[in-house]
Amino acid sequence: MTRADGTAAQPRIDGLQYARWSEKVFRQMRAGRVDAVHATICYHESFRETVETIVAWNRLFASHADLVFHGVAAADVDHARAQGRTAIFFGAQNPSCLDGDIGLIEVLHRLGLRFLQLTYNNQSLLGTGHAEAEDAGLTRMGREAVAEMNRLGVAIDMSHAGERTTLEAIAASTRPVTVSHANPASWHDVSRNVSDRVLDALRDSGGMLGFSLYPLHLKGGGACTLEAFCTMVARTAERIGVARLGIGSDLCQDQPDSVVEWMRNGRWTKRGAPAAFPDQPEWFRDNRDFDKLAAGLTAAGFDGEEVGMILGGNWRRFFADSFGPGR
Repeated sequence: MTRADGTAAQPRIDGLQYARWSEKVFRQMRAGRVDAVHATICYHESFRETVETIVAWNRLFASHADLVFHGVAAADVDHARAQGRTAIFFGAQNPSCLDGDIGLIEVLHRLGLRFLQLTYNNQSLLGTGHAEAEDAGLTRMGREAVAEMNRLGVAIDMSHAGERTTLEAIAASTRPVTVSHANPASWHDVSRNVSDRVLDALRDSGGMLGFSLYPLHLKGGGACTLEAFCTMVARTAERIGVARLGIGSDLCQDQPDSVVEWMRNGRWTKRGAPAAFPDQPEWFRDNRDFDKLAAGLTAAGFDGEEVGMILGGNWRRFFADSFGPGR
């Protein structure tokens, strides 16, 4: 079975979004045939504040049950496809929600958390962020957290970490690790993108890279062309293999600029600078544009099966490897 665009009939999954969630966004997910989305529920929030976000999500699930539901297992991707809905998988971009208590990983897992970044830009209790001058690697608590996440089935996400911390997390984990939203630094050399060493480690450990469509991660920013992006995807596939690749768009649709200020400044500084969201590339403004990605990847030389893998099939496998019972 194939879609009208010629791609193999595999699920469509976005490995990271933080939209201003609404019926409009949910309907666009369905128009784009997006079966699952990893949605951020924490940047700098405490445990209690993160729980409040989950409460708000529960209201959205109840109000829009025909469009979205809470995903907790890989099989929920299949249920979403069968039902014509989108499964929402919770993730935290910072371990602030742990309040320094490793026991809260299990509590948050029971509440549906399925992704946890070990750090967001800065040094955390678990590891070093990419924005720090020195990368000290995983902390003692970080190593304990990796083991606990492996036991419970919480995916380890290294998207905002330093290189040493990322490599040590990959080495310490008994499950595949992801960088859910970044691009190769060899293509666009900013500190949020990842080195060839990290790419090779993801390949060798069975991990996943989610290509980011956030303009600051793109060569040329919002002016980056679809052709340039998909050519970069093809070059990355040559290095680490198609099976290691997905989309983690980092789409922050409809969010006010105050949200990006919160992302950057949080509570850790009194001198935070004003910030604004950059313009998205014209070929990816919302979830309906997954068809454009499919066309661009096809033009870059991927066959229908490979396009299906990149647009979701690989994430489906990663979910199955990551969310099951501990080992």
